[in-house]
Amino acid sequence: MAKRRKEGAEVEESLDFQIPKFDEEGFMKKERRNIKTLFISFLFGLLIAVICFGFWVLLDGSFLRWELVLLVAVVNSIWIKYLFMKLNIDLTDFGRKGWLTAFVTYFFTWLLLLIVLVNPPFYDGESPHVDMVTLPGMQEPGGTILFAAYIVDNVGVNKAGITFSITDPNGTVSTPEFTYENNIFRYTYENPNAKTGTFNYTAIVSDVNNRKTTITGTFIYATDVLEIISSRFTGVMSGDAITINADKEISKVNFRVYYKIDNGSDINVNRKQTSDIEKYETTAEFKGWTTNSTVSVSVFAEARHYFLNIPEKFSNTVKDTHHYTFTTANDQNIGTEEPLVEWNATRALLRQSQLPNTLNYITPYPISSSSTPGFEVIVFLVAIVAVVFLFKRKKNNKRT
Repeated sequence: MAKRRKEGAEVEESLDFQIPKFDEEGFMKKERRNIKTLFISFLFGLLIAVICFGFWVLLDGSFLRWELVLLVAVVNSIWIKYLFMKLNIDLTDFGRKGWLTAFVTYFFTWLLLLIVLVNPPFYDGESPHVDMVTLPGMQEPGGTILFAAYIVDNVGVNKAGITFSITDPNGTVSTPEFTYENNIFRYTYENPNAKTGTFNYTAIVSDVNNRKTTITGTFIYATDVLEIISSRFTGVMSGDAITINADKEISKVNFRVYYKIDNGSDINVNRKQTSDIEKYETTAEFKGWTTNSTVSVSVFAEARHYFLNIPEKFSNTVKDTHHYTFTTANDQNIGTEEPLVEWNATRALLRQSQLPNTLNYITPYPISSSSTPGFEVIVFLVAIVAVVFLFKRKKNNKRT
């Protein structure tokens, strides 16, 4: 009986628990303090961003521009503590989380505002980007030179901001009329006087803030850009090699060499050796050739270019000024093979092995850049993490 009474007394004592009184005044004081520190950190970040923008402008062209501006922001972050103390903010239980929140708020405020300030319309720090090509780089008399350029700028370029000139081998300078639409510059030089030698060109592109980019280059007119150098032109058999020499100056990248028989369809030509851009070889086995006949052969080279992320093809052709006459023998294998075709762009991109009846080199094809996370995306992700951290911290404070 005494044991039951003792147990009952213990139960009554265990039930005698009082919930601590919520310190509403202390909680509100702490929250007001946290809001005030965040607001001060935010304003201080704005101020330092404006100051750093001034340094950014003064350091235009400096190699360590970004690093120096970042150093200014990091060094000045120590003033946050002194600001809190100067404004008599109670930092007794501020803790590591409080300081981390203040510094994160300051840093991302500074970073995001600075990114806005160093880009248009507030600041133009970049000259126009100009990607210009001459197609071909070497041409035979009677042919043309295509000039094409892709021009981009963060504030914009108009036609009036572009000057273009050509200097011929005699030193005569001309400023021809060109077209400029949708960021694409175009001009075709016809060389009406059939001059040979090295020509120079200059393109100066200025944006609306007068930041300039100058492009200079050369192109050549010559009589031996393309030629058939085979020793046998009569009694050609199916196994006889017909060699074509093409000057490497036709294009800085791969170009397509082909010929036509009696102005027929294109017959593409393989390289004699895959790595040799100047020597090409074909035979009379391909369709277009006929046995026991006399045919006229014309040789061509196509210089081609694709600008990044633009599917439009820019191309121009070199035509050999010489005409070649071949006579074929009575060979049943002449004209039996299908002409070679170019690589499919997808297969070229994947660098897969050569298919039968395919050229042994890859001609230019449309290219695009994959979208990769940039600096702004990284900043955005870090900002999201910071926001989640702040909400989590606030939730923990409410629980305590």
